[in-house]
Amino acid sequence: MKNTIICALLATFSVSTAIAQNKSSNQPNVIVIVSDDAGYVDFGCYGGKQIPTPNIDGIARQGTRFTDAYVSASVCAPSRAGILTGRYQQRFGFEHNTSNLVAPGYKITDVGMDPSEQTIGNEMQANGYKTIAIGKWHQGDEPKHFPLKRGFDEFYGFTGGHRDFFAYKGARTNEHALYNNNEIVPESKITYLTDMFTDKATSFIAENKDKPFFMYLSYNAVHTPMNAKKDLMERYASIQDTGRRAYAAMMTSLDDGVGRVMAMLKQQNLDKNTIIVFINDNGGATVNSSDNGLLRGMKGSKWEGGIRVAMMMKWPGHIAANKTYSKPVISLDILPTAIAAGNGKRKGAKKLDGVNLLPYITGSNKKTPHEALYWRRGVAAAMRENNWKLIRVKGRLENKEVENVLLFDLEKDISETTNLALKYPAQVNKMLGKLAEWEKGLDKPHWGSSYGGKNQIMKHRMETTGRDMERMYP
Repeated sequence: MKNTIICALLATFSVSTAIAQNKSSNQPNVIVIVSDDAGYVDFGCYGGKQIPTPNIDGIARQGTRFTDAYVSASVCAPSRAGILTGRYQQRFGFEHNTSNLVAPGYKITDVGMDPSEQTIGNEMQANGYKTIAIGKWHQGDEPKHFPLKRGFDEFYGFTGGHRDFFAYKGARTNEHALYNNNEIVPESKITYLTDMFTDKATSFIAENKDKPFFMYLSYNAVHTPMNAKKDLMERYASIQDTGRRAYAAMMTSLDDGVGRVMAMLKQQNLDKNTIIVFINDNGGATVNSSDNGLLRGMKGSKWEGGIRVAMMMKWPGHIAANKTYSKPVISLDILPTAIAAGNGKRKGAKKLDGVNLLPYITGSNKKTPHEALYWRRGVAAAMRENNWKLIRVKGRLENKEVENVLLFDLEKDISETTNLALKYPAQVNKMLGKLAEWEKGLDKPHWGSSYGGKNQIMKHRMETTGRDMERMYP
């Protein structure tokens, strides 16, 4: 009888161990970390020297760093819509940052991510994951757009595009409110937002260590306002420019937060069974003292400095450490990669524009992930095919029709200094045709931009160079 009980216990233990191993091998945890408006070379692993980012650099050191990674928009809200859906956001009318300039046939309540779109949260939920969205949402302010209605079991963040990092002393709007699920956190409880988002992330990891989870950790650092902690401002006292000093302090808070997340994963023995993607949402902004290095342009433009971003991915035992991948990839790839990592199946029926990157970065697929990549926001559009980059601007300026086409060879001219459009007309026509074909699959914008088309026309002239000039055309 005693031997029978022991055998039964051993059998139960074996089954439990097998289940645990099966979970470990088939369903890794997935964390997507998004930073906001950071400069391309403000990370150490992308050449940054002034601001130490050891924890973010550690993701690259332990995995793959992408040199030619892009987002699907050069401004915050549509870029996030692309990350969350794995589809070009223009396909469902999310072409601009949210505004009250509603297009004919739509209402102000329609401003936000179309409810018919499946998010990465929906997809991970359908595959058995516990999901949470932390930080900046910026996908609409109506109840139907709220994260808890869009595939996330938990939400800890704010719905707008920005808010103060410290507590508001006076009145503030609901889009600036910090939510803990459906409850608003009193401003008296606000300390420093970057730290609070990290606190929530680490507690969620500890609470869900025994089941697969998906975390969308969308920091609003280093977006304006330039609110930095006093001790970190003092650490960077040697930086004379006060804007850059605040930026460095905010970047350090971000990097410290990433480090705490990594430490919690290790403490819970989850670090080897968690795939982590880090990506910045668009190029460095003109107003936050960020640095895009050799890349021309900044947030809001189709120049490389507006759309090429820092991106890295690690998954110990599956993705080799300290590798660089230089073929073009895009933020839309995150969703299918996350599903594939967990051997999952897609819930959504609409065609994805992103691809599973794992076969490419592990070397089992030697092809290029994308034949071409595309962008459009209002009158300005662009595409990249191999090393060719085309920008097309078409609109009205001072009651005149304006059309400007630029062509660059990024392999030889990463800073986009020499327009080759007149030299290679056949290449221009081929790419314009492909761009027009891509546009046939897009919906008309459901709302317009509060800045209009003039700024886009002016921003993409060859003579518009440098932060000061671009700042004239937000």
